[in-house]
Amino acid sequence: MLGVLHGFAVILGVIGAGYLAGLFGVVKGEQRRVLNNLAFYVATPALLFVVLQRSDPQVLRSPVILVTTIAAVLVAALYVLASRLWFRRDLAATTLGATSSGYVNSNNLGLPVAVYILGDAAYVAPLILMQVVVYAPIVLTILETTRGNRRAAGRALGRAAANPIIIASVLGFACALLGVRIPSIVLGPIDMLGTAAVPMVLLSFGISLRGQRALQPGTGRAAVFVASGFKVLLMPALAWALCLLLRMPAHETFVATTIAALPTAQNVYNYAATYRRAETQVRDTVFLTTFASLPVIALIAWLLGGS
Repeated sequence: MLGVLHGFAVILGVIGAGYLAGLFGVVKGEQRRVLNNLAFYVATPALLFVVLQRSDPQVLRSPVILVTTIAAVLVAALYVLASRLWFRRDLAATTLGATSSGYVNSNNLGLPVAVYILGDAAYVAPLILMQVVVYAPIVLTILETTRGNRRAAGRALGRAAANPIIIASVLGFACALLGVRIPSIVLGPIDMLGTAAVPMVLLSFGISLRGQRALQPGTGRAAVFVASGFKVLLMPALAWALCLLLRMPAHETFVATTIAALPTAQNVYNYAATYRRAETQVRDTVFLTTFASLPVIALIAWLLGGS
């Protein structure tokens, strides 16, 4: 549990540094979007390429990824239904809200959770693969259609396919699948760029909090509360139920339930900020789930960790 606390402390520390940068005028107003753009178009593609080219594609066969994928799809679908019934939002906001409900922080929080609670960092590898190879292209394609070309879905899909995040993910996964070894002289600069991705997103996130309190009236609080509740409560509950239904071993049930309880990934905020869609809604969801997931993960570890 100490490792999880360490992971949360690191994330909140960098967010705090971003907030202070905004507070003291080091970065002002829209200047923070430079960080978002660099993260989206340069650093995050580099990070995903490095992670995926080092991965084992066979991990996609893990039953844990089946459970977490089904749980993520179910909560996303339920969010869309809730949005239609209770708080009508546009296509981009609904997509990002549904994504916030099921897209977990599998890297900078998932890794310490996997190492210190689950006992093996390899447990989050299938989820990283699934999110960047399957989820991200779908989300980015939908966001592309909101840029004024809704009737040309094929053209929007083409623009999404040209997105550097998708290109880097596909290339990295192809290298892993084909066993291609990248020379260190080539991989070194890419690896260095990738290490900047998470800090830049977290700094931008912290800067965005300057001058705005989270969960203010009129900022879509209903959508935030529903997405947050679905993420940290409903998704792990569904994962646990699916594990029981599939009669998975106790430890795999513990792993799948814990992974499902991870907070919303900062990448979702990066998508929202880059496309300038539902930015406040996603920011508040990331903020709320980051705090709310810690006691939930601790409870899961207490209830299922000794199984």
